[in-house]
Amino acid sequence: MSASRPDPDALLARVKREESRAGRGRLRVFFGACAGVGKTYAMLTAARAEKARGTNVVIGMVVTHGRSETAMLAEGIERLPLREFERQGAMLSEFDLDAALARKPALMLVDELAHTNAPGSRHPKRWQDVEELIAAGIDVYTSLNVQHLESVNDVVGQITGVRVWETLPDKVFEQADEVELVDLPPDDLLERLGRGKVYIPEQATRAADNFFRKGNLIALRELALRRTAERVDAQMRDYRDEKGIRAAWPVTERLLVAIGPGEDGEHLVRTTRRMASSMGAEWTALYVETPALLRLPEAERDRVLRTLRLAEELGAKSVVVGGGDVASEVLGFAHAQNVSRVIIGHSKHSRWRRRLLGSTPERIITGAGDLDVALVGTQGKHAILAAGMIVRSREALGVSSAGRRRWPAYLGAAATPAAISVLGAVMHGSFALPNIAMVFLLGVVVVAIRFGRGPSVLAVVLSVAAFDFFFVPPRFSFAVADTEYLVTFGVMLLVGLVISTLAGRVRLQARIAGYREQRTSALFEMSREMAATEKLEEIVRIAVRHVAEVFASQVVVLLPDANGHVQHPRGNGLAGSLRGADLAIAQWVYDHKQPAGLGTDTLAGSDTHFAPLATPAGPVGVLALLPANARRIFVPEQRRLLDTFAALVAMAIARARLADEARAAQLAAETESLRNALLAAISHELRTPLATIVGASSSLAEQSEAISATARRELAHSVAEEARRMSEVVTKVLDLARLQAGATRVNAGWHTVEEVVGGALSRLTARLTKHKVTTRLPKQAVLVRFDEVLVEQVLVNLVENAAKYTPPGSGIDVAVETRPDEIEFTVVDDGPGLRPGEEKKVFDKFHRGVPESSPGGAGLGLAICKAIVEAHGGRIWAENIPAGGVVFRFSIPQGDEEPPVLEAEIPA
Repeated sequence: MSASRPDPDALLARVKREESRAGRGRLRVFFGACAGVGKTYAMLTAARAEKARGTNVVIGMVVTHGRSETAMLAEGIERLPLREFERQGAMLSEFDLDAALARKPALMLVDELAHTNAPGSRHPKRWQDVEELIAAGIDVYTSLNVQHLESVNDVVGQITGVRVWETLPDKVFEQADEVELVDLPPDDLLERLGRGKVYIPEQATRAADNFFRKGNLIALRELALRRTAERVDAQMRDYRDEKGIRAAWPVTERLLVAIGPGEDGEHLVRTTRRMASSMGAEWTALYVETPALLRLPEAERDRVLRTLRLAEELGAKSVVVGGGDVASEVLGFAHAQNVSRVIIGHSKHSRWRRRLLGSTPERIITGAGDLDVALVGTQGKHAILAAGMIVRSREALGVSSAGRRRWPAYLGAAATPAAISVLGAVMHGSFALPNIAMVFLLGVVVVAIRFGRGPSVLAVVLSVAAFDFFFVPPRFSFAVADTEYLVTFGVMLLVGLVISTLAGRVRLQARIAGYREQRTSALFEMSREMAATEKLEEIVRIAVRHVAEVFASQVVVLLPDANGHVQHPRGNGLAGSLRGADLAIAQWVYDHKQPAGLGTDTLAGSDTHFAPLATPAGPVGVLALLPANARRIFVPEQRRLLDTFAALVAMAIARARLADEARAAQLAAETESLRNALLAAISHELRTPLATIVGASSSLAEQSEAISATARRELAHSVAEEARRMSEVVTKVLDLARLQAGATRVNAGWHTVEEVVGGALSRLTARLTKHKVTTRLPKQAVLVRFDEVLVEQVLVNLVENAAKYTPPGSGIDVAVETRPDEIEFTVVDDGPGLRPGEEKKVFDKFHRGVPESSPGGAGLGLAICKAIVEAHGGRIWAENIPAGGVVFRFSIPQGDEEPPVLEAEIPA
């Protein structure tokens, strides 16, 4: 590939980005180091310039902080009224998102992008309001300080000593279409602060003594400049990719940060985020869940999950894996994912333990090989963890919490050595003491497998004490006559502890493996059931049942109507277990293809979680869950499992709808084909007799006196014959329509086959004068059960068909054979037969088996035969005879009911 030729993958990615941004508004961020540098002033100045160009500009929210020059710039621009409401006796004002969407100007000014909305708002953060405005096609101007970026939050806290709680994800800043840096030297900013142009005098004095120290302002200015420079660098990389200029890095960088339960997890995540941003690299946050970590206190487990959540908010992919050794799992994952650099923190273990047993960072560095490893300094015990939803992976994995009552397990652990002591008393004298010691160790293994590590440790201690007291001389005393037994006790205690630890670990891992197997089994079972059906109603029932079982929730699948409005399902069994789900939230989820409700950043006050059911072709519905325990569905593994379930359900619903559309299209095509065939057949079959009737009747009407009596009789005969022919065509069409619609009922009764065959041949006497007809019937009269009129019509159609398609003088054979469970009728001719492959098609509507030699007909006779036979529960088929001709057979099943006795068979 030429060095100047654009990369096709890069071009494709660029096209996809442009498609995703089509119809969206543009975001322009006025970015500064801190308050007072003039962001709002610059924003209003730019807005006035746009207004002068004719742009429709509206102020949604602008905070002037009492600055008169800023307030003067806002004059003359339409201002949207704020949304006012009362909360706890105080009047609050917030940006009115709904009014802004309804007004829909070309440009909206929304100040303070990182602002936290008042409780009860649609979104908890203002940046989410701005995202909805952009999605609606509205351009937005906004302002932002560097300390509000989540990735530098900890750095700002270290520099200034003040923790900023209002933050926003870096992706919002990075996805802005334009960032304008509003810069002011620290000395000028302090001068403005002193003149009261930043805060009122009382606040300005406090600010100058705390946050607005010159050193702080210099550091914040550097951070703002660096972040702006990173954006410029990213724009340059995009330009190089677009123009096909060879990138500076030949290999894509991938970073992996390994987090643990320590307090430095957030610091590691934020540091990795800054590194990834500066390098333009993908990054992953990995947590290795070992059996030891599963027994951590609740607070430390919650800290891990909050850190994983923070990593996801900053743009990382969070992964949780299980294993026995953290170092080997981290290195294995890094090599499998082609990671270029691993970021880890310092070990928290004491120096003597690191020297004796080693540490995880040292083992990672030693085994890294060709991987780069970055060891990040920690913040010590002053790190502060952000508040958020707390969930427990231990609870989701089915591992009992520390607060659970476990006294029965410890009681069982204490009873086991006691029981073995009784058994040892029986064995004493017949077995050596080492054998009795082995029985005690066996009991420890049983306790470890049955009750876990804690009870097994108690069992080890009690077993050693019982062995010493009851069996080691002098017996019934803890004194030891031979000091060698002290070694025995020590080895026995050590072996017991090792066995209990290993057995407890295996037990814990088995429970984790069992839980994961349950997840895999649930996915497989739901996939298998959904693959076996194409009915939308059945798919919804399957989805509701499985999701409710796996996530212990009340569940409902909300589907859109023809107008795209989400509604509660109707129908037996479709309503699900969740009643009264908020349709307004569900509609928002359906329209935006983003989750909302419980556990999200959108309408988080709801007690229900709404997940979109989306496919590449668009959304197909909404999955609503009301969990019995919210913690159970928001563990990272559970969240990914829920996403997988939602994806499977969405694909199954889309498949069912495509199947319905395919069936409808096929039915439409068949209907159109049938209509064309009907028109062609009927027009041919009606046009010819109508022409004859019109010609003959006009001759009779206009030239009756000039025509002889013989000629008039012939013309009248032709009119009658052609009218009869038209009547037969119309009758066949109506008969077939009634049969297929189920309007014709089968009135089964007991009849003799002689009557049916004789009646059919009698109706065809005039048409069979040129054919030799033979019959083969049972020698004795037999009563069979069927509808005499309909079966006679089948025979009439088959014999008439044979006479029509065979030359004069040929033979037609009609035979009947009775069997215990059915009766079979056969019509054989010695004509030209059927073309190969026509044996089944001849029974299709409007199909004629030998069209090139066809003497006429609508192609409905055999279709009527098939409908009548199938209405009796029988079957009909055709077979070519190798010597020439064709045989038509149809069979009618007979039930177990005994026929009545014929009167002719009763002796006199």
